[in-house]
Amino acid sequence: MATTPAWQFDEMQHTGMDFTSTPVVNGYDARHQTFRDVDKENDEIIAGLGLQETHVVADFGCGTGAFAIKAAKKCAQVYAIDISEPMLKQAEWLARTRLIKNIVFCHGGFLTYHHAGTPLDAITTSLALHHLPDFWKQKALLRLNEMLTPGGRLCLVDVVVSEEHCEANIEKWIAKLNRVSGSEMAEAVTRHIRKEHSTFSWIVEGLLSRAGFTIDRTDYHEGVLARYFCTKAVAQVV
Repeated sequence: MATTPAWQFDEMQHTGMDFTSTPVVNGYDARHQTFRDVDKENDEIIAGLGLQETHVVADFGCGTGAFAIKAAKKCAQVYAIDISEPMLKQAEWLARTRLIKNIVFCHGGFLTYHHAGTPLDAITTSLALHHLPDFWKQKALLRLNEMLTPGGRLCLVDVVVSEEHCEANIEKWIAKLNRVSGSEMAEAVTRHIRKEHSTFSWIVEGLLSRAGFTIDRTDYHEGVLARYFCTKAVAQVV
């Protein structure tokens, strides 16, 4: 990673769960499986992006590598990027156990990763962009756009709040997680809402558009989660 200016947001600092903690990393997949069907989600993202065997893909905030490993079986190469070195080590180990060799593991994030390889055909990021304040979300999306080939695709999944009934939706979400996943996950989401940088759906849509993306499809869930399938807009020749 290149040297960053002193005024840049430090994306390496964790505001929510400490993903540099080995116990947190080791329990990550089990925690999320209590309220998500991760395998199904990844299948839907691969289908929604139309990934093909010649494609080069990057996954920002790759975590333990669930998407990267699945995409690597479909695509030519995958870049798995995360700010947590323990997460990357876990992802690398899981890839080795599955004899997956076409993943490049990179320590970095939206603001610090510099892509020096072939322009990307697609980028994915799930439950990671909320770590950045809105100003830096915009900078991140502009950087992702620059990494994509013309017509390249983006799938963004994150905690995104619908303006209507937002407080009630958050309360329902926390109560549901407490019921299906336990108090630890409910407390983590409570801390997320209080301390992290999730934002409104109309802001995210504006950020994507201003970063040069056409939003092809939006999936909103329970007023607190969103998935966007986007295409890098092709510049018009005058």
